[in-house]
Amino acid sequence: MPIVTFTAQVETVTNLTYDVRRLDLRLIEPKAIDFRPGQFVSFEMPDPHTGRLLTRAYSIASQPSRSGMITLLFNLVSGGPGSGFLFHLTAGEKIQFKGPAGHFYLRDDPERELLFVASGTGIAPIRSMLLANAERPNPRPATLFWGLRSQRDLYDQEELAELSERIPTLTAITTLSRPDPGWSGSSGRVLRLIEERISSVKHLAVYLCGSSGMIADATSLLQKKGLCPIYREKYYDGGGDGG
Repeated sequence: MPIVTFTAQVETVTNLTYDVRRLDLRLIEPKAIDFRPGQFVSFEMPDPHTGRLLTRAYSIASQPSRSGMITLLFNLVSGGPGSGFLFHLTAGEKIQFKGPAGHFYLRDDPERELLFVASGTGIAPIRSMLLANAERPNPRPATLFWGLRSQRDLYDQEELAELSERIPTLTAITTLSRPDPGWSGSSGRVLRLIEERISSVKHLAVYLCGSSGMIADATSLLQKKGLCPIYREKYYDGGGDGG
């Protein structure tokens, strides 16, 4: 796909947790974007220390059928010029970005079931994939393992529950690595879910997005269970793609 420069307007700003924010950007020119679920767009912003322009990439968290608007999902990284720049945007502001780009996108392989593994805001491109898969006439069976730290880091749980209820072949599990007392859901790292719930990878296509450590460990664990396609997108350990 050709790289295009887009002008957009901030439609809504939503605080999901103490450090995670969602931006909805309505496209002005061109008025629509054609992308594969999982791809990203790039922004240029000045380095707060040197003033030189930096480029930072953020995955599109919305589905391609919603072509007149894109959703970004990111967390505030301390000292990060990218997330700091985006965190200061307010509704009504205009902004430019380039895209789409990236090789981490949902492949059309109907013979394979989908396994998505995300940590932190690595859920962003996977959310696009989940929503796109749900719009298919016959959604492919899919499992999501999403790792967060504690209850204060939880978001989008109602959306996942509604999606799982609407799509019987979707299983979504959020696990907390450091849950506070009173948590009745899954606990531990997403690796534990892979170990306990995935017996064979023979019929799977796997999509991993999150910290470099999680991706390396998950890849190793999955490869011990057999051979299957594994697609990976590394987010910085702070949780945002590009900081």
